[in-house]
Amino acid sequence: MKTKCTQKGWTPEQLGSLIGKTYLITGANSGAGFQASRTLLAKGAKVVMLNRNAAKSNAAISALKQELGQQADVSVILMDLAALDSVRQAANDVLDNVATIDALICNGAIAQVAKQTFTKEGFESQLGVNYFGHFLLCGMLFERLEASQGRIVVVGSNAYKMGLKKIQFNDLNFDKKYTAWDSYAQSKLAQMMFAYELQDRIAVANKSVKVYVCHPGASRTNLLMDTASTFNKVLWSVLSRVIAQSAEKGAWPEIMCATQDGLTFKTLYGPTKRADTVGPVGECSLHKVALDKQMATQLWTLSEQKTAFNWSL
Repeated sequence: MKTKCTQKGWTPEQLGSLIGKTYLITGANSGAGFQASRTLLAKGAKVVMLNRNAAKSNAAISALKQELGQQADVSVILMDLAALDSVRQAANDVLDNVATIDALICNGAIAQVAKQTFTKEGFESQLGVNYFGHFLLCGMLFERLEASQGRIVVVGSNAYKMGLKKIQFNDLNFDKKYTAWDSYAQSKLAQMMFAYELQDRIAVANKSVKVYVCHPGASRTNLLMDTASTFNKVLWSVLSRVIAQSAEKGAWPEIMCATQDGLTFKTLYGPTKRADTVGPVGECSLHKVALDKQMATQLWTLSEQKTAFNWSL
């Protein structure tokens, strides 16, 4: 079934039954990840959340079961993307307990971290959480995804084409001049570059895993509430009422990329109106920087070194 590119765009109304399907979602206890879980569960799928906070995860699961019924097949495996040992443990727990993976949705993220902070391994926090943690997770689960003929969905951001528009290999952590915006933009560019490079490597290796890239547009989530400066929090709380769409609609692109047939590679999916911030879900314009092969190859080599994980591709 091809993507239905109607004036209305893709919506969950196009979903059929997902009984027998299993989806893993990082950062699923709130925002777009929670809404994606809700929609997939409502169609009969099994959802495994990969979340850092146990209390928030249990509250999210309780809310979902209260709405959808106790039969809703939703569970959590605790994972902190800011600590690679935690990612390794979570990936091993998945391999021990989840027989098939129809899609791994890399949704978890932090944004606009006001002051330079670091992950356990010493990565700038946004690059570490948004990119390096997911790089390792995808690598460790790749063979299970291949056996399942599954997919990887990378949730990017329009920020990838803002900031410095490059991976700052000579100063990854922005030690010389840290800004919340430039470091966030780099982390999202890294994610998207990785996804398109992975598409190429899968094709060369003649593997079956599909990789798709999307973004949520401007959505009313709590993404900034834990990390942004007070000014940016207040600004966003005001602006989001005017320019943003709901977290539920913000989840539609990742749900589409996890379920829909007929999608294409080297494409960015998301809202298509008002500079790709809101509106019908479809194909968005893609800046050439995301497809810079030389930068992507350098990033891949560096990422294997930084995470101490070598892909089989």
